[in-house]
Amino acid sequence: MLRTVILLGACTLVLGACQKRTTPPGDRGVCYQVVRTPEGTLKYNKIPGAQPDLEHCAAALEAIRVRFLQMGGTTRTLVGAYQGNFIFVQSEGIFTSPSWEQNRYLALVRTGDGRLAIPGAMPRAPAP
Repeated sequence: MLRTVILLGACTLVLGACQKRTTPPGDRGVCYQVVRTPEGTLKYNKIPGAQPDLEHCAAALEAIRVRFLQMGGTTRTLVGAYQGNFIFVQSEGIFTSPSWEQNRYLALVRTGDGRLAIPGAMPRAPAP
């Protein structure tokens, strides 16, 4: 019985590792806005200007999101890509992931006034 359980667990790990993952381009210093086409594929729109790091790319994507909203758009989330990582701009903050299917990790948080900051950089209010 134990041998069967171990064999099933190993098969699950092997099959999970073989799952095809959608990864973004890894061009150095290039920031993309990513949109899903009606066919279901991803289209990468290059944002003008070189971005020195992921935080600057995320800020450029946030600026695009705000401009879309000011023009009457209703989309509150935006997806981008930078050097082999997807960037997910959401109301809770900025998340990143090495592939579309993998877990997303918090990269930047929103401050009380809506600005973006590195997690832990803002002082917390003292506990009552």
